[in-house]
Amino acid sequence: MSNIVVPELGESVVEARVARWLKKEGDRVELGEPVVELETEKIDLEVNADRSGVIASIKRQEGEDVKIGELLAILEERPAAVPGGTAESAAPSAPAGGNGSGTREAAAAAPAQPAAAPASDEPRSTPTARSMAKAHDVNLGTVQGSGTGGRVMKQDVQAALGGTKAPAADKSTTTGSPAAPAREARPAAAPAPPRPAPRVPGNRSETRQRMSKRRATIARRLVEAQRTAAMLTTFNEVDMTAVMALRTRRKEAFQKQHGVGLGIASFFVKASVAALRAFPPINAEIQGDEIVFKHYYDIGMAVGAEGGLVVPVIRDADRLSFADIELAIRDFAGRAQNGTLTLEDLSGGTFTITNGGVFGSLMSTPILNPPQVGILGLHKIQERPMAIAGKLEVRPMMYIALSYDHRIVDGREAVQFLVKIKEYIEDPGQLLIES
Repeated sequence: MSNIVVPELGESVVEARVARWLKKEGDRVELGEPVVELETEKIDLEVNADRSGVIASIKRQEGEDVKIGELLAILEERPAAVPGGTAESAAPSAPAGGNGSGTREAAAAAPAQPAAAPASDEPRSTPTARSMAKAHDVNLGTVQGSGTGGRVMKQDVQAALGGTKAPAADKSTTTGSPAAPAREARPAAAPAPPRPAPRVPGNRSETRQRMSKRRATIARRLVEAQRTAAMLTTFNEVDMTAVMALRTRRKEAFQKQHGVGLGIASFFVKASVAALRAFPPINAEIQGDEIVFKHYYDIGMAVGAEGGLVVPVIRDADRLSFADIELAIRDFAGRAQNGTLTLEDLSGGTFTITNGGVFGSLMSTPILNPPQVGILGLHKIQERPMAIAGKLEVRPMMYIALSYDHRIVDGREAVQFLVKIKEYIEDPGQLLIES
C-alpha cells in the first residue's frame, strides 16, 4: 500500500482544490500516470502515481480544498494481470478427488475484486477547457486535443468554437403571457393621459458559481493589500510621439531581425528598471521591522487570462535587450491563454507593470501586488490637444499611474519616479545610454 498525497505546490502556495479525478476506485494506474487534477491559485496541475497499482480508496472528493501533504487516495500495489493466463494459474486448485465444491468454496472465500468502471466518453482535458466547453455548450468528445496524450486544451475549444453555431434559445424560458385583447373604447370628456406599456416579465434567473482558487486568492490578496499597506497613487502623463515614431521607423527591421514585433511594453520595462535604480525603495519590500532592498530587477507583467489575472515575471530584466523582453512577453501571453504557465513563472517579482490600456482604460489606480511596494499602471494612448512651445498640437498621450506603499516610499520619491519614467519614454535614446 502507498499513499497519494498533495505535493509541494510552489512558493507561497499551500492550498489546492480537487478539480477532477482522472481515475476511479478500482482503476489500475501505471508509474507516472496522472491520477488527479488539482486547481491552485496560480495554475492547474496533475498529480502522478509514484508506482504502479490499483486505486483502493479515494479520500478527498472533487471540489474539496486540500493542503500540502494531505492524503488524496490509497494506492494498493497489485501485479498486473498476465495476458493469456489460465484459471488454474490465477486461482487455487480444487482438492484431489473432490467433486468441485472445493473450488466453489475457495472462490467464495476469496475477496471480491472491484469491477473495472467503464471508461468515460469525455476525453482528457484541462479544467479551463472544460469550463469553456460547458459555458459554450461544446461537446469535448468532438474536439481534437493538442496537448500531451491528446489532452484537450483551451485553445482547442476556442478552435472548435470557430466552427460551431450559436446555441439555440432555451425553449423552457418563460416568455410572459400574451397581451390581453384591447377593450372597447368608451367616450370620455377628455382624452386619458398616456400610460406606460404593461411590463412583460422576462427571464430573471440567477446562477450561483463557486469561486475558483485563483479568483478567491485574487480577492483575498487585493483586500489584504489595501488593509496592510499605506497605499497611495500618483499620476502623470506621457507624450508617446517619440516612441511611436521610433517603432514606425524600426518596425520592419526589428521584426525581420528578431522574429517579434516591437511593442511599447519593452520601453516601459526598460524605463522602469532605470527609474528603480534611481529610487531603490520602490524596488524593496518590508519584512517585519526591516526594509529589504533588492539589487536585482524581476519585473512582473500582469496578464489577463481565463479565470483571473496572472503576473508572470521577467527575470533579470536589466540584463535583457528589447527583443528579449518582447519575446518573453509574447511567450507569457500565449502560455497564460492556454494554461501552461508554471509556478516558477509566477513566483517572486520585485516590481509590477499592468497595462489597462489594452482594454481601453483611460485612467485607473492599480493595487499593489504584495509584498512589492510599487506597481506601474499604463493606459490607453489617446490623441489630445497639447500646448507645445506656445502652439496647440495634437499629440498621442498616455496617463501613467504609480501606486506605492507610503510606509517606505515617500510621496516625493513616487512623483520623481514617474517623472523619470516620463523622461525616458519621451526621449527613448536615453534608454540606450542607460542600458
